Amino acid sequence: MANEQISLPYLAGIMLLSGLIIRYLFFSGTQTSRPSRSPEDVRRSREAAVERIQQMFPQTDRRSILWDLQRNGGSIQNTTERILAGRLETPPVTFQPPPPPGQLATGASTASAIRQADKPSQPDLITRYNLMNKIGEETHQDDGKAKGWSSNREERQSTLQKRRDEMILAARRKMEAKMAAEKAGREA
Repeated sequence: MANEQISLPYLAGIMLLSGLIIRYLFFSGTQTSRPSRSPEDVRRSREAAVERIQQMFPQTDRRSILWDLQRNGGSIQNTTERILAGRLETPPVTFQPPPPPGQLATGASTASAIRQADKPSQPDLITRYNLMNKIGEETHQDDGKAKGWSSNREERQSTLQKRRDEMILAARRKMEAKMAAEKAGREA
């Protein structure tokens, strides 16, 4: 046993095996088996998960669901089990999730939402159809004498426009009466 030597292929095998073990133990957490996902993909998958959970539990707050999904790595099953067990935690005040797609954000963008509400993107119907001069007028019905459908295109169009204008003005009068009644009820 005086002449014990380790052969070169045996040494290379030991080094390769120990390198793989070290890589597996220390560096497996940094590399994922799937390609890295963009933040947009993560957000879309979270929103889909929130939608699925809210379909099952519509009474549950969206913010609480997002908080739980973020904490448990996006597991719908774990979040569902917590809701069923009544153990869904309330998120801290500092947790501000992104707004759902297609809706305005709360917080900082509320002021911009209020400013946008002051300036409607579409004018009201009175302005849109130039009915300002007809607001004070009372519309007169044809006393039940309904004319048949005219074969003349212009007559049909003018009849439909008159009916549209009458409906808009009637709705305005109803709304004004309702607002006046509410105001009188508050003052009384």
